[in-house]
Amino acid sequence: QVQLVESGGGSVQAGGSLTLSCAASGYPSSRSCMAWFRQAPGKERDWVAIWRSDGGTSYPTSVKGRFTISQDNAKNTLYLQMNSLKLEDTAMYYCAAGPLSVSGGCYTTTTRYNAWGQGTQVTVSS
Repeated sequence: QVQLVESGGGSVQAGGSLTLSCAASGYPSSRSCMAWFRQAPGKERDWVAIWRSDGGTSYPTSVKGRFTISQDNAKNTLYLQMNSLKLEDTAMYYCAAGPLSVSGGCYTTTTRYNAWGQGTQVTVSS
């Protein structure tokens, strides 16, 4: 069973940077896709970065060029480096793990991820 524990959230001014961490344990095959999602109050949980076991990464337009996802396999830790933070980046950030799709890709929807962390709050102020 995969267990995920996030850390690194906090408050930062707009334009600043923050790095989130997600310590993972459990079966490697269940962690072929690792992702960061975020959820603001009253909104749906949306993906912000995906890391695939072959090293591939994906980002939505809203964060591309500002966020970087990476994985340290030796430490079993997933990271999300967030730069040039905006007010609209304020949300609870969640780490998630899931299997690859039949075609070998990673999904961007929450229902395809079967392990979640407890979340870490990121607040961006002006």
